[in-house]
Amino acid sequence: MRQTPTAIGYLRKDVSGASQQWDEIQIRSRAKTLGYSLAKTVTFSATTDDPEMRLRNVVQALDADAVIAPSLAHFDGEVPETLVRLCELNVIAPRAASYTRRYDEIHRATGS
Repeated sequence: MRQTPTAIGYLRKDVSGASQQWDEIQIRSRAKTLGYSLAKTVTFSATTDDPEMRLRNVVQALDADAVIAPSLAHFDGEVPETLVRLCELNVIAPRAASYTRRYDEIHRATGS
């Protein structure tokens, strides 16, 4: 068992644009603040085929506990439920938020 939980950074180049380097710094900082060891940052583009599936594959391969992204815009503005079933999702902006592995249960309970 790992002593420190592991996170993966995630961003899309087309969403970050000129702010990509800043977004990567923010991901590293947020991982440290939350107590995660950042294993890597996965970067995809607008032309990447099924980026959410590819990200889930990385999460599973690294047995990551969390994904940290600059914002939900990197997921087309929505919480990716299939990802959140695997690990926690943390976003930095517009305000810091965490979506836990229980998201699907909360979603069903609230009917939203």
